[in-house]
Amino acid sequence: TVTLSVWKLGSQNEYRQLMPQVCNDAKVFLFVFDLTRKQTLSMIREWFKLTRKQNKYAIPFLIGTKFDLFNEKHMKFKEEITKKAQKFAKVMKAPLIFCSSSHAINTEKIFQLIILRVFDITPKMAEVTKVGEPILEYKVSWTKRSKKEKSNRLAWPLV
Repeated sequence: TVTLSVWKLGSQNEYRQLMPQVCNDAKVFLFVFDLTRKQTLSMIREWFKLTRKQNKYAIPFLIGTKFDLFNEKHMKFKEEITKKAQKFAKVMKAPLIFCSSSHAINTEKIFQLIILRVFDITPKMAEVTKVGEPILEYKVSWTKRSKKEKSNRLAWPLV
């Protein structure tokens, strides 16, 4: 049996006091931003730094939401957001996934990738890297982990 516990911290400052409680035992961090609002992606940098101070072993994932609405934007906007998100994901050493819960785009794949990553299993799903498509990039961040990282990540719950 696998138990998955998910905590959501909003981006408001009042949630910062909960960070030690939530972050210390986390195995995964999902950094979620709205693909239609540039400023939400910019806020990820600060949250990433704050969580890394609390827990340097948790596996980061960068998730862009509302792909269905993002896909209606003009190509220049999509290129800008995609390139910036790809840059952030590279620095974070995180998979990058664009999704839409209302249109069931990549939502199941997010959780599949989380489970595979925690248990150090290489995914067999195809990557999607083309601007305008629902991005699914994980291979660059999928490196073998040290024994210390593995032991710190195998105890549940996930956050």
